[in-house]
Formats: sequence, C-alpha cells, structure tokens
Amino acid sequence: MKTDVQIAQEAKMKPISRVAEQLGIDEEFLIHYGKYKAKVSLDLFDKLKDKEDGKLILVTAINPTPAGEGKTTTNIGLSMGLNKIGKKAITALREPSLGPSFGIKGGAAGGGYAQVVPMEDINLHFTGDFHAITSAHNLIAALLDNHIHQGNELGIDPRRVVWKRVLDMNDRALRNIVVGLGGRTNGVPREDGFDITVASEIMAIFCLADDLEDFKARVGEIIVAYKYDGSPVYVKDLKAQGAVALLMKDAMAPNLVQTLENTPAFIHGGPFANIAHGCNSIIATKLALKLADYTITEAGFGADLGAEKFFNIKARFGNLQPDAAVIVATVRALKHHGGCPKDELGVENLAYLEKGFANLEKHIENVNKFGVPVIVAINKFPTDTDKELNYVIDRCKEMVIEAVLSEVWAKGGDGAVELAERLVELVETKEANFKPLYDVNESIKEKIEKIAIEIYGADGVDYTKSCEKQIANLEKLGLDKMPICMAKTQYSLSDDPTLLARPEGFRITVRDIRVSNGAGFLVALTGDIMTMPGLPKVPAANKLDILPSGEIIGLF
Repeated sequence: MKTDVQIAQEAKMKPISRVAEQLGIDEEFLIHYGKYKAKVSLDLFDKLKDKEDGKLILVTAINPTPAGEGKTTTNIGLSMGLNKIGKKAITALREPSLGPSFGIKGGAAGGGYAQVVPMEDINLHFTGDFHAITSAHNLIAALLDNHIHQGNELGIDPRRVVWKRVLDMNDRALRNIVVGLGGRTNGVPREDGFDITVASEIMAIFCLADDLEDFKARVGEIIVAYKYDGSPVYVKDLKAQGAVALLMKDAMAPNLVQTLENTPAFIHGGPFANIAHGCNSIIATKLALKLADYTITEAGFGADLGAEKFFNIKARFGNLQPDAAVIVATVRALKHHGGCPKDELGVENLAYLEKGFANLEKHIENVNKFGVPVIVAINKFPTDTDKELNYVIDRCKEMVIEAVLSEVWAKGGDGAVELAERLVELVETKEANFKPLYDVNESIKEKIEKIAIEIYGADGVDYTKSCEKQIANLEKLGLDKMPICMAKTQYSLSDDPTLLARPEGFRITVRDIRVSNGAGFLVALTGDIMTMPGLPKVPAANKLDILPSGEIIGLF
C-alpha cells in the first residue's frame, strides 16, 4: 500500500494558473508561489461583489478517536465527487500547523486518493502565513516589553501582562518562562510564556476579518495587559496595529492549490478547534462562495467543538448561511466509543457499535439544533462488515437522517459520487433555517451553560473561584457581550477525555476565562486543556527526512 506522500508525489498537478481558469480567475489576480501555489488578490472581491453566493456545506465529525474518522479526507473527496456529477465545487480548508506535523497528529492535507497538493508544501512552510502571524504576534510582545522598559508611560502592571509570545511548534518547555533577566539593559524581569501560533489571537482575527482594514482595526482592540489601576491596555495604546497589518498584508490573500483530481482548494488560516475557533478564514470562504456552486468547508474535531464554533462564531461574524452539514463517522471509531479494545476494532461487534452509536446520535441532534439539514458520511474501512455498515445506516434512518458510504480514501472522487448526489438532493429539497444557539447579549454564564447543557449534555457548569472573579471583572469592564469559544478536550463530549460515547451525569468545570477582544470572543478554558502542546515520546519528526534526490520521506 502506498503512503500518502507517495500518492501525492505521483499526482498529475495542473499549473495553478489553469486551476484558477476553472474558476474564472484572471491571471492579474494571482500572486504566484511557484508553479502549483498562488495567493488570490483580495481585489477579486470587487469584480465578484454582485455575484450570487453558491451553497455552503460544513463537514464535521464525531469526537475523534485513535481509530480515525477522516473528516478532512471526506471533505476533499466530497468536493471531487461534486465535480464528478457536474457541480463546480471548491474545498475550503485550514492550513496545517507545524506542531502536529512534527508531533503526533500528523498533517492536515487529507489522505489516500483524497488529498490536496502539493502535500509536502502545505504541511510544511506553505506560503509563510503562519510565520507572518508568529512575527506579527511577537512584534506586539516586543513593543509591550519595550514600553515597560522605556519608562512605562501607560502605567502597565508587569504582573498583569496577558499577551504571551507564540511559536508554531509543540514545545512544553516554553509554557512558563521568565524574561528580562541579565540586568537593567535587558528589560524588566517578569513571568511570561509561549502559546502555539494557532492559539494566537492574531490567528483568530486573521480568520474572522473581512479585509486588511478590518484586521487592523481588530488588532488595535486586542487587550495585552492591565494597568495598576485595573484598566485594560490595548494594542492601539502601543501604536502597534499599523506595523502588524504591514507584516500581514500578503498573508491576508487566500491560498489557492488543488486536489489530486485538480479540484480547486482554498487553504487559509488554521486555528485549532480545541483551544480556538477551529475554522478557516472568512475571506477564503466568502471568495469560494462567489466562485463555485458548492463550497465544502470544515471545522476541527467533533461537532461539539468545530461545528459549534463555526455556527456560533464564524457564521455569526461572517453573516454566513450554511445550507447543510455532513457528519463524518466510521464504524471503527463508533466501536471505540463503545469501549472496543484497539486490537479488536477490525472484528465485527454490533454490541460495541450500538453503545458507540450514541456519540453520533448526539452530534446529529446538536447540528439539528442550529436548523441545518444533516447527512452522515460513513468513511468505509476494509474491515467494516455489511452488518455493521447497515446497522449505522438503519439507526440513522430511524432519526430521519440519511447515511451514505464514502470510499474517497481508496477511490478519490469516484468514492464520493453517491454522497455528492445525496447531498445535492438534500440541499435542493430541504431548506436550512440556520440560527445560532445563543444571543451574545446573554450573560457569560448563560452562554457557557447553554453550550455545556445543550451541546455537551452536561448537567451544569462549575467555576473556580479565580474564574468567578474574572467573569465579574469582565462584566465590570463591559467585555461580556461576546460569543464564547470553549477550550475543551476533543476526545469527549465532556471535559474528561476518558468519558466516551454519550456521557451522562457530568458537569463541566471552567477554570479560566480569557478575553480575545480583537477577535470578538471570550475563551473559556476547561479541564487540563493547554495552549502550548508538548511532543509525544516518539515524535513524528523522528521519521521525517529528505533524500539527496530531494524526495521527502516519512511525511504520513
């Protein structure tokens, strides 16, 4: 069996200008990054502003397991399947982070015969967007510490600096550091730390901004510290937003690449869904909607995280109207949720499947709460039996939901033709009535509790004493009327990663509230979720190499 990278290296890619031609994009709007990658100028929006939007489809999934689900793979395969049946489709994805690429999760370019290419570039430095975000974020940190060192005219309390530095790498040693050591010339000593770049508020703003001017304005509203009198310090107080926008001017343009079957793909932005809002940029999504009949986008991890944030944050800010959602599941993953040992996942067992189906059932119910029609894609594995597949299909039918087999990993677009046909039928016969779950003007606790009770199935929410104080302070400062971005484990509907399937009788504990004022949401941290991951005992980096011939090996 060929590896993903071997399949990708054998791809017959079209020059990116020809891919752009398929969408009616003139050469004047392309900024080339080699032969097979380009950015698309935001000036194209002016040309397309009066064009009607196509259909917007969200691909989401059950809670991820070691058994695998294949959400991104299904997304890519579905876009190719739609093209097979005569629909002009674009896949709109997030950019992979180097942290997972060199850690344990791996890349995010699909798999098998449903990949975006050039896969190696996409999973590594790509067009440099993440480096621009890292530099922009750390410029603010440098200007902040310099302001304190140069006399601290704003009266910033060094003990209340909330703007950490970032790096696009898993590095647990940087979670807590001390800066400013070595004498007076090296700044004011204080505790600091690093987050991973995808957790940066710059990343969040990058993915939620309408254009560069909107980005700049939002950056100015970022809260980086608090003064001795307790009032917030904004980026605009440091006069940093202009320089940050300058660093980001090229990154704001969406990246255009292609699938293995030359279907156009926008890959732009990449916030994690367990610690951020988990969606690609609004800019790329809106541009895709103007260029295609169907835009197939995704949101990270299970529907309890990515989809919930797509609906409550991205769609709200972008005034997007999703037409349907695809929930990806596998028999193997459902059996894992039912308690099946890893070495028995390939053995038929309807008892485990029945227990694990509760996880899919909950995600279907959740998406329905947003008024969006649902179809289930069963990502088929060779070990799945007819009895197991039919069990999932029949159970979905009982919920008046269609479940369709997807074989895109092995067959590419051909493996998604039926899924594409059923999706088009769903969109054309069932109108969406999208609505967010809550009103932003509700209290912080009301919004958190709606998510926890309605989406996770919790009995309620507990708050630490320090979190209670934070909530009270945010309400006092008038920073409470924003959507909530829950930072929670992806492995469970609860905040305990060991509680699989559809747990009951649990409560969620919120230990910290962070304000992302520029992005326009509040981050509620639960469990032991961290904003700077660590590497596993055997990192993926140990298997990666480049041969004298230039061939890359070990990249998935």
